[in-house]
Amino acid sequence: MRRYKRDKPGRADIERLIGVATCAPSASNKQPWRFFVADDASTIGRMAKAVQAAVDAIAGHVEPGFTDAFRAYGDYFVRFREAPAVIVPAFRELVVLSNLVDAATPQGDRERIRKMEFNSGLISVSLAIQNLMLYAHSLGLGTSCMTGPLVAVHELKAILGVPDSWEIAAFVPVGYPDESPAPVPRKSVEAVIRWVDGVQGGNP
Repeated sequence: MRRYKRDKPGRADIERLIGVATCAPSASNKQPWRFFVADDASTIGRMAKAVQAAVDAIAGHVEPGFTDAFRAYGDYFVRFREAPAVIVPAFRELVVLSNLVDAATPQGDRERIRKMEFNSGLISVSLAIQNLMLYAHSLGLGTSCMTGPLVAVHELKAILGVPDSWEIAAFVPVGYPDESPAPVPRKSVEAVIRWVDGVQGGNP
């Protein structure tokens, strides 16, 4: 949903959404998430202004032939400003194995470990976001999941007070929907499934 009525969900409803989000599974059950919530127009406006400034800065470096296309794309990055509330899930990577290996561990192994630890945090909070969005729908609320605003991630972390050790995963605008968009087509199962029967290689 990208269009919302002016009525603002109550803070109790937002807390219910986050309560269900925290029931999601997480790597090693570490629940590496926090949920920052902006439900006042001033804060949401400041965030939108920061994102728009980042979009404008990037546009100055886009090849002239693609500037209009990027501008149209960048317009979506600030659509959260139409929502009466914005939930900003954040996560920390699951740093365990990195602290256990010794200094002789090859660099390639270290990089794979770090990627695994980062993905463990990101996937965990992603599961929580899906819980939140599905429960919001059941309550008659509309949401969307946005990563475009992260072009201004440093400014957004400062506005929201997100500690340096935490990463913003996405923006989740939430409110009572003022539109009924038709579901977009989905790829067929045949288009996305790849059976692996002991055959090496194959098409992606």
